[in-house]
Amino acid sequence: MDRTRRVALKGAGMSSLLVAGFATGLLRPRDAWAADWNKNAFESKTVSDALNSLGVQKVVPSADIVIKAPDIAENGAVVPIDITSNIPGTERISVLVDKNPFPYVGTFDVSKGALPYVHLRVKMGESSNVRVVVTANGQHYEAVKEVKVTIGGCGG
Repeated sequence: MDRTRRVALKGAGMSSLLVAGFATGLLRPRDAWAADWNKNAFESKTVSDALNSLGVQKVVPSADIVIKAPDIAENGAVVPIDITSNIPGTERISVLVDKNPFPYVGTFDVSKGALPYVHLRVKMGESSNVRVVVTANGQHYEAVKEVKVTIGGCGG
């Protein structure tokens, strides 16, 4: 009986704290949600449409973007990719997989002073180019790496 009372009192106390936090504005549930997401880029069916949705008009090929991915991925459901940008002032790293039904994978913002490195795992439906676009100092730079897939990951 004593234990049930303690649990009930702790629950009531935590509920009171949460209500007070929301009322004072210290806790805002919107902060936990992704505030800005580019719906048009994610719904694009071509690489050029996705790049236009990201505001990328002109890209310059760059050897300063290093893409480490397997030459042959045994399973397209999980393809590991490491991206490092050696371009000074890197602000964003965007990743696209050319032949996926929806090629845009995502954009990663890089804070000043942070190492411009991203590790991710993507699904690839078939052999395709992995395209990385880096934004730095108002310019867009690009690197491409071909990855061959033996077993499809996008429903194949």
